[in-house]
Amino acid sequence: MLVAAAVCPCPPLLVPEVAAGAAPEMDDARAACYDVIGVLAAARADRLVVVGPAEQAARGVHPQGARGSFRSFGVDLEVSLGKPPEGGPGGGDGRALPPSLAVGAWLLERTGWSSAPVEGLGVGEPLSRERCAAAGRDLAATAGRVALLVLGDGSACRTLKAPGWFDERATAFDAAAARALGAADVSGLLELDEELAYELQVSGRASWQVLAGAAEDAGLSGRLLYDAAPYGVGYLVAGWS
Repeated sequence: MLVAAAVCPCPPLLVPEVAAGAAPEMDDARAACYDVIGVLAAARADRLVVVGPAEQAARGVHPQGARGSFRSFGVDLEVSLGKPPEGGPGGGDGRALPPSLAVGAWLLERTGWSSAPVEGLGVGEPLSRERCAAAGRDLAATAGRVALLVLGDGSACRTLKAPGWFDERATAFDAAAARALGAADVSGLLELDEELAYELQVSGRASWQVLAGAAEDAGLSGRLLYDAAPYGVGYLVAGWS
């Protein structure tokens, strides 16, 4: 059963070494992410699953101890998704974590996560809402007390300088996502339009809908901690408990 969730954005710019001179611009988002992971630590979960968008080769389960890096972003920094299980091989199954899960691993390392075993799930952004919800229900059934760290960004079209240029529909889409995440509104998340999310370059839609499936009948309440678009990309931080 799902007992808690933390929703965070996953731009590599969250990592100060990657952001370099621009690091202060992400200070508020970074601080909100640190705070919301406290929701997970307080939940006394039996299992934590880190869910984030992934390209095809990195989709599926990433076991505890799987490693990732930020070398493709010009920084020689490695991270591990929790400590490798005692007596098991380091590095998980040998596949590198996708960038979203690498950011998640970095957040957990930075906040000293040690409360429960952890693994990752890379989700394909084209995955339908029905399959996302089904995947979430499956995750919630894997242990008595399950927590999720859910990673993904909103639209990348909020300003003229945004990665996806400006789209007048972006603000409304992000506002709907923010309302649903802040209210722990399962139906609201599942109503987010898949095609529109694709057009607006939303990386978090599938991850959020996995969360929606996991939270069905869990009776959780939500709180929105951060909602801004410092680079023309919607970044949202929310906690469910």
